[in-house]
Amino acid sequence: MTSARRIEDLLRELAPQVLGALLRRYGQFDSAEEAVQEAMLAAAVQWPTEGLPDNPRGWLITVASRRLADQLRSESARRRREESVAAMVSPADALSPAADEDRVENRDDTLTLLVLCCHPALSGPSQVALTLRAVGGLTTGEIARAFLVPEATMAQRISRAKQRIKSSGGEFRMPEEQEMASRMTAVLQVLYLIFNEGYTSSSGTDLTRSDLTWEAIRLTRIVHRLLPDDGEVAGLLALMLLTEARRPARTSPDGALIPLAEQDRRRWNTGYLAEGLALISQTLSSRAIGTFALQAAIAAVHDEAPTAGDTDWAQIVALYELLEQRAPSPVVRLNHAVAVGMAQGPQAGLRMLATLNADGALDGHHRLFAVRAHLLELAGDPTAARTDYLQAARATNSLPEKRYLETRAARLFGNSAGQ
Repeated sequence: MTSARRIEDLLRELAPQVLGALLRRYGQFDSAEEAVQEAMLAAAVQWPTEGLPDNPRGWLITVASRRLADQLRSESARRRREESVAAMVSPADALSPAADEDRVENRDDTLTLLVLCCHPALSGPSQVALTLRAVGGLTTGEIARAFLVPEATMAQRISRAKQRIKSSGGEFRMPEEQEMASRMTAVLQVLYLIFNEGYTSSSGTDLTRSDLTWEAIRLTRIVHRLLPDDGEVAGLLALMLLTEARRPARTSPDGALIPLAEQDRRRWNTGYLAEGLALISQTLSSRAIGTFALQAAIAAVHDEAPTAGDTDWAQIVALYELLEQRAPSPVVRLNHAVAVGMAQGPQAGLRMLATLNADGALDGHHRLFAVRAHLLELAGDPTAARTDYLQAARATNSLPEKRYLETRAARLFGNSAGQ
């Protein structure tokens, strides 16, 4: 017998490859995905007792092709659809396991599928949802729970995304070279969004969602394997590993948030740390430095410090200056202000914050209030710091963050009252 965990991991790995093979052969995103899900279910039932087939990928493609061919023949426009299918594969081939096994190509279509799921016609949330469904192999219910929406709502979002790709003329193929750079930027951004939602959930009772961070790392490893010379892919993977390494120390046993400066670094994941440090070191020395690589370098400086007090804040400031030149954004500047405050004193950080939100991009964002509160506390102004901590607590939808910010404010109550 084969362990259920091993089979689950294998099916999740093979899901995008099998879907890619069917899309390349038949098209029909909706129908192909449904057939793949049925094949996965059949495998989950049969493989634990019967053992793994010699060619698991070929087995899945064969079963999914049978289901898809049956489905296409049973639809109302049977003759018209059969003619289009026959142009690509004859019905006899579709029903013959041996024929399908012979046709299986040693080709991984995962990257092509990722690019399709991140089609520019889709919104960011739709790209994330479709990627998790089609490439990650998560069920609609799992994705809905991750983003705290009803399953029916998520099902509609995924269905609309597929229809939008179809109506916009999206094809299952790699883009032309001139388009590939922008499409890969979207792919990496989607993977980063998935990781961030898992590492710090935007809402709900849990601070982290390890299933989402694990999935983001798994998918990024796949892209890195397919594009080993791409510095931004390597940088993103290193950033995820170096960040995820801290997760065991980010919360107390009761789920309370523990900030980086107060974490027990002995609890960090040493395997992820070593892998991430080696990867970013190799990337910085051998490839052009992109934005994800710069962020990974910042994470590496934090992670290499034996204690929070040993952090090389001057180096972090220099890296943020480079990052702001390459990819200016309010969030980058906010983090830059924190680094300046730690390296040059809280007043320097507060001066940077004063000019940060001139365009209103961070209006109402809890992190702006939280950062200002932290710097005000360091500057010796507990009354103003307490006000901003409470404002940040009101602005966040994450219950652990809200509790942490309220706790910080409560600690300052005595100091502010005594002034």
